[in-house]
Amino acid sequence: MRYLILIITLFLFTIIAKANENNFFNEAKDLFEKEKYEDSKFLFHRNIVYNPKDSESYLYLAKIFKIEEDIRQEEKNIKTTLLLDPKNEEAMFLLIDIELERSNFSKANELSKDFKKICVEMCEKIAAIESRLKDFERKDAS
Repeated sequence: MRYLILIITLFLFTIIAKANENNFFNEAKDLFEKEKYEDSKFLFHRNIVYNPKDSESYLYLAKIFKIEEDIRQEEKNIKTTLLLDPKNEEAMFLLIDIELERSNFSKANELSKDFKKICVEMCEKIAAIESRLKDFERKDAS
């Protein structure tokens, strides 16, 4: 009987923890969409405590840090997103953008090739990436 109560208690705790974790993410996303970045950042961090492998929380943190112009934190969160979800198109695109801003064309080109392999929803971005790479090549040639 004790074991049954223990199992039921653990099961209920797991369900409650899962519900809290989803609430943190959903609430954080809502706050992000309302441009309440500090509050949403807090909740994304809190969600990560409960679910450290939630790549979407890291992606949203990267977006917030991009808005705040904290390139180091933006890149760190993008790389964590890609570590957890290597086929995350948006994270890959953001990382390519960072490399282009740094004028690291060889890295941007390499990432662009990887992006072409994984793109499903954001394939239209390939043309913009290639255009930026060609613009830089033309400037380099002059």
